[in-house]
Amino acid sequence: MESSGRLQAGADKMTFGRRLHKSKYLLLLFLPTLVYYVMFRYVPMFGVVVSFKDYNLFRGVWESDWVGLKYYKMFFDSPDFFKLLRNTFLLGFYRLVFGFPAPIILALLLNEVRRMAFKRFVQTVSYLPHFISNVVVVSMLVLFLSPSSGIVNRVLEWLGMETVNFMAQEEMFRSIYVLSEIWQHVGWETIIYLAALTAIDPQLYEAATIDGANRWKQMLHVTLPGIRAAIIIVFILNVGSVLEIGFEKVFLMLNPAIYGTADILSTYVYRTGISKGNYSYATAIDLFTSVINLIFIVGANWISRRTSETSLW
Repeated sequence: MESSGRLQAGADKMTFGRRLHKSKYLLLLFLPTLVYYVMFRYVPMFGVVVSFKDYNLFRGVWESDWVGLKYYKMFFDSPDFFKLLRNTFLLGFYRLVFGFPAPIILALLLNEVRRMAFKRFVQTVSYLPHFISNVVVVSMLVLFLSPSSGIVNRVLEWLGMETVNFMAQEEMFRSIYVLSEIWQHVGWETIIYLAALTAIDPQLYEAATIDGANRWKQMLHVTLPGIRAAIIIVFILNVGSVLEIGFEKVFLMLNPAIYGTADILSTYVYRTGISKGNYSYATAIDLFTSVINLIFIVGANWISRRTSETSLW
């Protein structure tokens, strides 16, 4: 029995060694990603201890006094708490509602295009904005929406309407942000769905055609079920980042006139932590945001696992 157990263990080690050797190039390709996440995602997690201390830059992390949940209570009692949470959640929610279906729709439309030259042209044009920096994108928004020289207001004047200072209207901020996000990233995000579409068996379309299904019914009964797993996985990941609004773009669009809707958790953390030097308070807010995102992604994954066969774990 002991000898057979040792033989089995040796066989398992050899099998693992062979798999490791066989996948060495894939592991080498994966190595930069692993190093990135270790260095910039896991190592910085040590910094969360600052949120439980009265951090002093000169005394260091370990020598600073423990204060427990002081800064969390300070944030919850802050008059800005509900406003910041509402602004961040609504911005993330609108981005999810309107931004999540956009690449799916574009991928379905591209899948129906039969002229490959036109299809490649549309793909290239839709991908390009993803590589434009947020600084340039916001500069374009300011130029296009300028009340004095912007093309949008010139069109409004031509139609006999009054000019509007879009970038100074609180009620316009969320629409401008979400629409610009869709324009900037919709082409890039279609890559996942276009890749999923290539995995659908062409014989399913042939069978559907024989059964009399038109292009619309083929999309409903063959194409969408074929990419359902990819849609669910991406949706779960997007739900987990509802409160994780990119700081840079919002900060560049921010001005005192639209603080009521544009001031979100990340911009507040920047003002509190970097501008005012209250690192413990800023870290507490950031950790709170991460915990809420974790709750969202775990909840979305649990619902997906209960209602379908697809989930992250």
